[in-house]
Amino acid sequence: MPLLTTPALRPGALARHPQPDLDAGDLRLRPWRPEDRPAVLAAYADPAIRRWHCRTMTDDEARDWIDSWPRRWHQETDASWAVTDHAGVLGQIGLRAVDLYEAEAAVSYWVLPTARGRRVAARALAALTAWSLDELGLHRLGLRHSTANTASCQVAQRAGFPLEGTNRSAARHADGWHDMHVHARLRTDT
Repeated sequence: MPLLTTPALRPGALARHPQPDLDAGDLRLRPWRPEDRPAVLAAYADPAIRRWHCRTMTDDEARDWIDSWPRRWHQETDASWAVTDHAGVLGQIGLRAVDLYEAEAAVSYWVLPTARGRRVAARALAALTAWSLDELGLHRLGLRHSTANTASCQVAQRAGFPLEGTNRSAARHADGWHDMHVHARLRTDT
């Protein structure tokens, strides 16, 4: 059945370019490297990250996770950046469920315990948002988190993602079903 709309972004919007480094003031967002594996392992060993991202990771899984990102970039499905400063990896920020036809994606992030309290996630999210909307040309970035995750809600609000509503019992965590806050940022937002 023919569609009455054309793609908002053509295939190749991501894949025709290398994944860029993004500047976030004193932070840099860069593609993952094999030598980042200890930081990924530390992240998924952290109880708070495990609680909200619902997974653990072995050394082999961390290697495969890092190795998967270039393929996902070229397939234009997902992208992830290591959030870094002069001391090393502080966290992760990424685009999930990229839909070029609709020009939208979901955002995910985590911050290592040693970097918390410095607004690392909010600053990284602001940089990724600017690039995604202004340079890549996405129309909408969505963000969901458990209503019990107040820190993630603060990150979203600090980065200009207004709360749109709540999806009831929408995600299963280790302790059961969670209501999820829905935030979004549009290219037309000021």
